Amino acid sequence: MKNWTKRSLVAAAVASVMAMPAMAEETISAVVIDGYPDRALWVKEFTNFFIPEVDKRLAESGNYKMSWQENYGGSIVKPKGVLEGVQLGLGDIGIVTTIFHSSKLPSQGISGSTPFVASDARAVAKAVDEIAREFPAMQNEFAAQNQVYLATGVVLDTYQVFCTEPVSAVSDLEGRKVAGAGLNLRYLEGIKDAAGVRGGLTDFYNMLQTGLVDCAMLWPEAAKTFKIAEVAPYMLKADLGAVNSKTITVNSDYWAKLPDEVKDVLKAVAIDYRDHVAGIAMDRAAASRDAYTEAGGTIVEVSDEERAAWANAMPNVAQEWAATLNENGEQGDAILAAYLGKLQDAGFTGVRDWTAK
Repeated sequence: MKNWTKRSLVAAAVASVMAMPAMAEETISAVVIDGYPDRALWVKEFTNFFIPEVDKRLAESGNYKMSWQENYGGSIVKPKGVLEGVQLGLGDIGIVTTIFHSSKLPSQGISGSTPFVASDARAVAKAVDEIAREFPAMQNEFAAQNQVYLATGVVLDTYQVFCTEPVSAVSDLEGRKVAGAGLNLRYLEGIKDAAGVRGGLTDFYNMLQTGLVDCAMLWPEAAKTFKIAEVAPYMLKADLGAVNSKTITVNSDYWAKLPDEVKDVLKAVAIDYRDHVAGIAMDRAAASRDAYTEAGGTIVEVSDEERAAWANAMPNVAQEWAATLNENGEQGDAILAAYLGKLQDAGFTGVRDWTAK
C-alpha cells in the first residue's frame, strides 16, 4: 500500500487542478449592418475603432469573444433600411441614420431643428447624447422599434450648400432646387421659391450631375469622399450647423441574451466611438475644404448678417419640434432648453433664440 504524506497529497491536488481544462472563452456572434459603403467615415471607424476596442476590452477578462459579421453598402439593407433591419433582427447591431425617420424618431431631430447654433461636431454629439440619458424620449422611441439605444454620433462638422452654378450669397439660392436628407429641407422655407428635394448622401452626386437639383446640403468631408467638386464646384459656406444623424442601436431580443459584461463594454465603447468619430470629423473639416478647392471648387463665405437673416426668415422649426414631442407625452420644451443650454455652456450661442415662442 502506498504511504500518502501531507506533502504528496498537496502535490496530487495541485496536479489534479493543473490537469483540469481551462474555462472556455465564450464566443458571441454579432451581425453589424449599415446601408452606406465602408468608405463612409462612420462605417470605416466602426471597423477600425469600435470593433477592435470592444475586442480589446473583452480580452482583458478573457470570458467572452465576439465573432463580427460586418455587412455594409446595401448587402443586407439600404441606408434607409437600417432601423427596420435591426428591428426585424436582420442585424444585431446597426448604425441607424436617424434623419430618415423623423416620424418614428422625432426626438432625434433636436440638432437638425436648431440650425445656426453650433458647427462643432464634438459639442453637438456630447450634448445630444447627454440629453438621451437625462430624458427618456430618445430611448423610448428606439424601444418602440425593438431596439436599445447605445449612443448618438455626429459625423459632420457642419452643413454647407454645394451648387452646380456660381453662388455668391444666400439670395442666389432663390428659385433653386436643393437636395437635402431630412429636417434640413425645412431651412429652405426661408428662401424665396427655393424647392427642397429629398435624397441621400449616396444619391447627391447623380442628382447634381443629371440636373435633378441645382444644389445639395452636405458637409465638406462627405463632399471630398463622394467627389462632389466634380459636379458642384461652388460651395456657399453658411455654417448651418453640425447635426446628429447616426445612432448605434442593438436589437432588443439580441441585447436581452447578452452577458452583462458584454453589455457594459458595448455601452462604454459606444460613447468613446461617439467622441472618436466627432473628433475625426472636426480634424478633417479644414483639410476637406482644402481638398474641395484643390479639386476645382470655389468657396464663398456667407456674412454673419446673412446667416441671421436666413435664420430669422425660417419658421421656428425648433418650436414645432418641441410641440411634437409635447404631444407625444415627452418633455419637448424642457429638452430644447436643456440642449441649447448645454451648447451655450460649451461656448455656442445661435443667431436666433429658438426657445422664443
